[in-house]
Amino acid sequence: MGLKIALISQNLSLVESCRAICVELCGPDFTLTAGTGGDLASQADLCVWDFVPGEADTVLKAAEPEGLQNCLFLVQRGDVGLLRELAASASLNFLLKPPTTATLRAYLGEACWRWRERDRDFAARRLRAERDEMLQCLIQANLRLQEYDQDRTTFLARSLHDFRAPLTTFAGYCSLMAAGDLGPLTAEQRDALDRMQYGARRLSRMTDAMFQLSVSHCVRQKLVLQPSDFRECVEKALLEVTPLIDEKRLSVSVNVDESDPLYVDRELLDQLLIHLLENACKFTPRAGAIDIKAYPFFWDRRTRHAARLDPARDRRIEQVYAANSFRVDIHDSGPGIPVSDTEKIFEESASYSGGRDRSGGGLGLAICRMIVRQHQGRIWAENGPAGAVFCFVLPLQRTEVESRGDGDGAENRYAE
Repeated sequence: MGLKIALISQNLSLVESCRAICVELCGPDFTLTAGTGGDLASQADLCVWDFVPGEADTVLKAAEPEGLQNCLFLVQRGDVGLLRELAASASLNFLLKPPTTATLRAYLGEACWRWRERDRDFAARRLRAERDEMLQCLIQANLRLQEYDQDRTTFLARSLHDFRAPLTTFAGYCSLMAAGDLGPLTAEQRDALDRMQYGARRLSRMTDAMFQLSVSHCVRQKLVLQPSDFRECVEKALLEVTPLIDEKRLSVSVNVDESDPLYVDRELLDQLLIHLLENACKFTPRAGAIDIKAYPFFWDRRTRHAARLDPARDRRIEQVYAANSFRVDIHDSGPGIPVSDTEKIFEESASYSGGRDRSGGGLGLAICRMIVRQHQGRIWAENGPAGAVFCFVLPLQRTEVESRGDGDGAENRYAE
């Protein structure tokens, strides 16, 4: 008989996640029973309890504290006090919702190890007790880190909300002035106003990026996918970064091959292109060049980088010729990127040694990676013959979009 695990939850995704972790850790030597009855805990070696106030409160009140030692409670931060009151114990094992996969794997891995070592001699049991004590310390430290992370996210969200109000007012008055509603403008004044409007839009994008990055780990974003003409998207993004292009007198070439409509979230794709073009403009020297290429592409997901695909080494590519994705390459004539940092620059607040940080503080490229991943694509950076190249591929998702329906795009873009 293998390890018996009870999962008291109605969350199907949590059930599947726990099952996958158990298969990885225990192989076939486990039994996972999911349900909502509190009596499951008494029949299992380990119980993972998705705590919801009002459900099984009577069972918790009647349970002995010793019987809850093999329970792991998943609880919202505001319900921790209620859980301790119901269980009449302050030494419970619990994690804040939503738990990360790594945290669940660590706890279930420890439970699996304890089950396998249950028949060892006294010395092993003593070591196990010491290890359990260390695990409890780590769990408590992890809990404090989760609380800090939630406090940080809440503070950042509130700060960004307060920041948006004066920014919106500023952008509104700029629009009134640009439209001439507040009087005529000289050429110099209009030029200054254009720069102010560009700065306001950039601040707005940065604010949205900070919010998205801060809540991406706990909030699921709903993509509003629709067929899009990629050339129109590029032209719109270039119009947005025109002040940077004109200031440095950059030459920009665009080469977009014909393809089937690309199903994307237009708002997110606009953000992606603007951030990549701003990065290219920032690091391209005066009178330099930016080259944008976009084309249908066969992407073998088994390879880490689509750019390193070698058709001669892949039999499947010889048999399949239809493009399954759309690839975009943005070349610039700026400085190259150290090979060791081509992945690091997509991290938040990343930087690498050198006088100029290609990541621009990490925020712009971090949001680019998040957007591409939301579309189930891949983004990477490499060095070309005359500078850096940022590439990304987006899968063609016509079937998936049709199954979702057209949608009106008016729904809230974020959902719990």
